[in-house]
Amino acid sequence: MSHGKIDRAIVIGGGIGGLTAALALHRQGVPVTVHERAASLEPVGAGLALAPNALRALDRLGVGARLRALATPHPALGVRRPTGRWLARTDTSAVENHFGDPIAAVARAEVIDALVNALPTGTVRTGSPATLVTPGDEDREAVVRTEEGEIGAALVVAADGIHSATRAALFPRHPGPRYSGFTTWRTIVDTPGRHPSAAGEIWGRGRLAGIVPLAGERVYVYGAALAPAGTRAGDEHAELLRLYGDWCAPLPELLRASDPARVLRHDVWALTDPLPAYHRGRVALLGDAAHAMAPFQGQGACQAIEDAVVLAAALTDGAGGGAGLGVGGGKGVGLAAYTAARLPRTTRIVAGSHRIGALVALRSPAAVLARDAALTLAGLLPAHFLLKRSAPTFDWQPPALSGQAH
Repeated sequence: MSHGKIDRAIVIGGGIGGLTAALALHRQGVPVTVHERAASLEPVGAGLALAPNALRALDRLGVGARLRALATPHPALGVRRPTGRWLARTDTSAVENHFGDPIAAVARAEVIDALVNALPTGTVRTGSPATLVTPGDEDREAVVRTEEGEIGAALVVAADGIHSATRAALFPRHPGPRYSGFTTWRTIVDTPGRHPSAAGEIWGRGRLAGIVPLAGERVYVYGAALAPAGTRAGDEHAELLRLYGDWCAPLPELLRASDPARVLRHDVWALTDPLPAYHRGRVALLGDAAHAMAPFQGQGACQAIEDAVVLAAALTDGAGGGAGLGVGGGKGVGLAAYTAARLPRTTRIVAGSHRIGALVALRSPAAVLARDAALTLAGLLPAHFLLKRSAPTFDWQPPALSGQAH
């Protein structure tokens, strides 16, 4: 399908997935509008790791170089025990040499800014909730209700998050997201003159913490711990110190230096039951709306970025109209091709994140000892053996876009 055949696309949700989808469609010449419910694009979440697979996709959109330039290099990453003893450690140069790119740690706000600045002014409308009325079909446009009334569109991209109302409307019999058992905290700490030399995670019994240096003498600090869904502390900053205050340096001092007002806490929900498809009618589900996953592989946003580029590329093939969108169900074109490309890959990554979460969740001393011993043995293997385990995720190559920036 020629991209000119899509005379209007609407994106529901202005997170990283929705903004990347808007930019990918814009690069293909598709007129697109993003409707974001929140009054501003102040991002939920403090930091973000852009793995090589996501960086390649962002290169297709012309913003990869900008985000690489914002990343702060650090010599090593790995996993430690709360005592500080390393269980496994990898030289970051080995990652870049093996995959052709680093894992670029940036503030989520910087990714949002890069995407918005690459879009035409007026593309993103904040304080503008949008709800799917009908998904459309081969002969009829999809219809979305906004504060301005009902709007028809040849394509609707639903990037409305983990608890997606669009997904529930398209697949009402699907059980939806399940609680992972984990709650998370995230914050960015200003660290003038005292950047930590080590980056990576610290694994304890039923909880972990992570330290990721960012540009501008800042550090992204996060934690995840088993807790009943909906549990909240009166003072989340004090709760972090209670959980991690006696763990190895520099975690306690970073937490003590953090601003209590900047600590974010969210429960982790995941779509452990795969959807039957990532599209229906003229609507495509993208990012957490399609495949919400636990954060233990750092691939949630990366997979949403992949989704966006694959979706835009899939819509350049075919013969126009509903057929080009794959509305009729043919697997080779449009939305059907998007589902065929994305569902198997993201299902595997969701399952992998769930398995890692199960290891973090171990609490009995014997089980934790066995887990740590296995990590230690893995850390003794040559780097290329360890990197091969990441290859199915990191080696992914994005499709070309006919209107891409490069």
